[in-house]
Amino acid sequence: MPGENLSRDEARERAGLVSVDGYEVALDLRSAVGESDREVRTFRSLTTIRFRRTGTGDATFVDLIAPSVTSVTLNGRELDPAAVFDGSRIALDGLQDENVLVVDAQCAYSRTGEGMHRFVDPEDGEVYLYTQYEPADARRVYANFEQPDLKAPYRFEVTAPEAWTVWSNGAGEQGADRVWRFAETAPISTYITCVVAGPYHYVTDTYRRGDLEIPLGAMCRKGLAKHFDADDVFLITKQGFDFFHDNFDYPYPFGKYDQAFVPEYNLGAMENPGMVTFREEYVYRGKVTQAAYERRANTILHEMAHMWFGDLVTMVWWDDLWLKESFADFMGSFSLAEATRFTNSWVTFANNRKAWAYRADQLPSTHPITADIRDLEDAKLNFDGITYAKGAAVLKQLVAYAGREAFLEGARRYFKRHAYGNTALADLLTVLEETSGRDLRAWAKSWLQTSGVNALTPAVTYDAEGRITELAVLQDGEELRPHRAAVGLYRLSPEGRLVRYARAEADVTGPRTAIAELAGQDRPDLVLVNDDDLTYCKIRFDEGSLATLRAHLGDLTDPLARALCWSALWNMTRDGLMPARDFVAIALDFAGRETDIGVLQMVHAWAQSAVTHYAAPSWRAEGGRLLAEGGLRELRLAEPGSEQQLTWARFFAATASSDADFQLLEGLLDGTAKIDGLSVDQELRWALLGPLAAHGRADEARIAAELARDDTATGKRHSVRCLASRPSEAVKAQAWAAVVESERLSNALVEATIAGFVQPSQRALIAPYAPKYFEAIERVWAERSIQIGMHVVRGLFPGLQDSPQTLAATDAWLAGHADAAPALRRLVLEARDDLARALRAQECDAAAG
Repeated sequence: MPGENLSRDEARERAGLVSVDGYEVALDLRSAVGESDREVRTFRSLTTIRFRRTGTGDATFVDLIAPSVTSVTLNGRELDPAAVFDGSRIALDGLQDENVLVVDAQCAYSRTGEGMHRFVDPEDGEVYLYTQYEPADARRVYANFEQPDLKAPYRFEVTAPEAWTVWSNGAGEQGADRVWRFAETAPISTYITCVVAGPYHYVTDTYRRGDLEIPLGAMCRKGLAKHFDADDVFLITKQGFDFFHDNFDYPYPFGKYDQAFVPEYNLGAMENPGMVTFREEYVYRGKVTQAAYERRANTILHEMAHMWFGDLVTMVWWDDLWLKESFADFMGSFSLAEATRFTNSWVTFANNRKAWAYRADQLPSTHPITADIRDLEDAKLNFDGITYAKGAAVLKQLVAYAGREAFLEGARRYFKRHAYGNTALADLLTVLEETSGRDLRAWAKSWLQTSGVNALTPAVTYDAEGRITELAVLQDGEELRPHRAAVGLYRLSPEGRLVRYARAEADVTGPRTAIAELAGQDRPDLVLVNDDDLTYCKIRFDEGSLATLRAHLGDLTDPLARALCWSALWNMTRDGLMPARDFVAIALDFAGRETDIGVLQMVHAWAQSAVTHYAAPSWRAEGGRLLAEGGLRELRLAEPGSEQQLTWARFFAATASSDADFQLLEGLLDGTAKIDGLSVDQELRWALLGPLAAHGRADEARIAAELARDDTATGKRHSVRCLASRPSEAVKAQAWAAVVESERLSNALVEATIAGFVQPSQRALIAPYAPKYFEAIERVWAERSIQIGMHVVRGLFPGLQDSPQTLAATDAWLAGHADAAPALRRLVLEARDDLARALRAQECDAAAG
């Protein structure tokens, strides 16, 4: 891995030396079928790069990760591959003002989701290919200058098996010679080029707006075709195009718009212009809630926003990754709320996306939104909650601070001024200052160039009649930022509802800001700082407000205000300010009244995490019993056939802990038990079987029987997870060896095996693997791809061995491996922080007992 790691300094030097005129890439993918899957598979990659020397010097390099190079020709001069290719780079010297490089190589198909991923469908034996490159894996498929600021046009041609269809960024057609040739692209970066090939099920449509016509396509594996609701995908796509054309005043610039749902995908999706790729889990095989459809719609619109933020205008280097990801994350929720049926998307953003940001921003690896990205390993790890969700929250704050129209006009000028180019922070600030009339340099310094999250707490005083004499907002944190924030006052109505009766919006600055507009108001039952979620902060409560929430959270009528309160209570639990058992009690009291399914699902996840990680060990069993009892109670109370019923069914299955619980799960599986309205489809069957396997109630034969019912790629992943979750020393040893000591498993099956291996009910069983983890991770990081390395280092960290001894072992590894790869150390430091946080929260919970 270290030899593949391009540094920012190297990229900057190379960008100062060369400019790329274009690529011609010819791939022969016929080798993808017809051989034994046990053999190492390669394909021919023939690349022609036309580039100019624009700086001083006559030597540089191109990037290529390949098993072998057949020939290298520079300006007609044959170079010795053995002398110039080191496995990740091809050294070039004797550059001229104008250069033509031809590289003929044998590149490898991937099983890790990086580069050219090859998937064999166990259902029908069909082979499917797709590429995934971000941040720097195009070099696994063709020779290139692998950095975002060396943009160029591309011409791809692909020779494929006869029965296949091939797609790329541009429109393509198959010639008489069975070679697929694609139109030249606009200038784009290497990491967003793309090839998808195979016998995919493909559906078409067209988007029309005035004279603009965009061909639309959507595809998935043939085995998923019966589940593929392409009409809804196209509906969201068209609504998104309407929104972005209305607001960006720059027509979609990349011709066609295909969307491929592909197997074993590492990301949610990837914004390749004209050929967006998504994880196929967005093709739903069973009944799901509207929250699932909202997540898919958000992802569709997030990737579409990238066509402008990221593809048309691209950051110079990964330091400014936020220039595409923060904007796409913000625009996903923004367009979802204003252009689709998911009008409450800001509730999901406040409760779900920002929870990701709050966690990331409190880790030792926290970083400014504009990060210091030294190399590609840094870049890979910075696709995180800060770059995405915090950045999006800060952009929402910017809209409140500068004004909506100023923000959108700034975006319009940004696209027109920098189309097909590369930018940095200063380029965006320039246009936003023009349109808003505000000096944004100080704002950017506080919000974009510093790290950490502020906490905002109300401080209220009253007169003898109970009226507010002063309401102030207290801010803490290392960097005290300017917040455009609203404060809402809520009180219980005679009907028992908790409703807002006063609101004031103000600039919160410094450690204390008085909100003069609220002086004189009657005493509230709840003071909600950051009402309407305008800014990025952790919310705290005064004593009276917290007491109100303990008794009346379910009476809060506004779904966004309710989501903010749930999030704030969870942050207090994580921070050791509220005992885990108190959060569990509030969840059990009020989650059954939660109407927003996405919020309900988050509350379920938080309640489980509270018991697993933050509860005192002596109370865990009791907490687990309470969750299972509450889950079953709400499952039986839920409206038959409703989304709430399905959500509570999954929660009950995940928390089941008693013989009676397991007997009910078994009955639901074999049909001897019924819950009115609950349809036990195949996906729900796996959700019911998983806990039975983890608690020793489903053996290998039972899991095999379920796989026989669902002999599909998805069924295979579920079965692998269930098999690895069984409470047996032999099972755990086999799972550990399959992931840590072998490269046999694909990326998706590595994930599934790790998910099965790590079971909260099996702490003692997996305890012997804690020292093995620390012995193995540096070797794994060095020998495996970065994606698999991340799965192993994050997924197998012994966090369930939540003791000071595990913390000490982590510290000892860090002290003894100061020279380990920085990205590896970052992952271990993050896991250590989660463990230390859990131990602090357990102390808080124990004190409450």
